[in-house]
Amino acid sequence: MIHVEAQVEGDWDASGDWRPLAERAVVTALRASTYGEWIGAPLTVEISVRFTGDDEVQALNARYRGKDAPTNVLSFPMVQPDLLEGLTNSDDGEALLGDIILAHGVCAREAAARGLSIATHASHLIVHGIFHLLGYDHVGDAEAEAMEALERAALAAIGIADPYAEDRDQHGV
Repeated sequence: MIHVEAQVEGDWDASGDWRPLAERAVVTALRASTYGEWIGAPLTVEISVRFTGDDEVQALNARYRGKDAPTNVLSFPMVQPDLLEGLTNSDDGEALLGDIILAHGVCAREAAARGLSIATHASHLIVHGIFHLLGYDHVGDAEAEAMEALERAALAAIGIADPYAEDRDQHGV
């Protein structure tokens, strides 16, 4: 079973129904991953999604990544990637997968620049964050390609167009 704990504050409050959006994005990403069986498993996998402001994300980004600037989404995994396979064997039947934190101002600006609704962009960022919690990264080209393919599949399942199509078109890929 998947439990999504969503905290909504600041400018996010007035701009949408974020709790169901977070749950849908999380479950959809898990279905597209190799961990889709967690959805119906007796294990409770908890994911925290926090919708907050740029200031909080900037402080977290500075503290944990050494980058003193806000970013669109941060992911904080609570389970080491090499332990994910055995998660269903948890003694207490519960596991906290990790935290995903979105910055409203950055998300709103990026969505506007791409001609998207903030809800569409936030869905993508949550899906992106889930794959980070599952141990995926985009540092190298091969890693980025694998992660983006999973994101595209998850987003297509909820009717969201490929967020990387424009980047590929601009770079002739």
